[in-house]
Amino acid sequence: MAQEEIDSNQWVERYGDQMYRYTLVRVRDASAAEDIVQSALIAGLQAQESFAGRSSEKSWLFGILKHKIMDHFREIKKTGAFDPLPEDAPDPGDYDATGHWRNHPRDWNIDPEKAAENQQLSAALAHCLDGLSDRFRRIFVLKEIEGLSSDEICNEFNIQPTNLWVMLHRARNQLRQCLEGQWLKK
Repeated sequence: MAQEEIDSNQWVERYGDQMYRYTLVRVRDASAAEDIVQSALIAGLQAQESFAGRSSEKSWLFGILKHKIMDHFREIKKTGAFDPLPEDAPDPGDYDATGHWRNHPRDWNIDPEKAAENQQLSAALAHCLDGLSDRFRRIFVLKEIEGLSSDEICNEFNIQPTNLWVMLHRARNQLRQCLEGQWLKK
């Protein structure tokens, strides 16, 4: 198999917008997203000689970008901007005192594959993600979108697995409520 030739002169034109949007969804800060993409592109330039061609140029750059995003989250953790949720914090969800649903989730009655291609659902999900607190959003994105393991997330944010699952549970409930209110009404 011939090694793919990379052309760093075309990176910004080919991948810049995609990298920016990808990063913005994860960090929710336009200035930070720009800095992270720039840092990833610089790292790619510095490491382009080591590109082995085992993946596409785009995949390789996005791999670097993912590491830069994690570096961003590590920096937030160091500066104390990420405050883990106390495990005994009350759940603001729709549960009664016995732990049962007050309002049961609706049956969406949709095909998940078709839903994944639905532009209106994608826009509603982006809107609902923006409504989550920073900590819930970061944890949800890393777990459900990036596919990081629970152990990796717990190590990154210095939280216990039970704390992680509580945050994920609450984030999912908030997203469900938002999507039912925003998207399913249409």
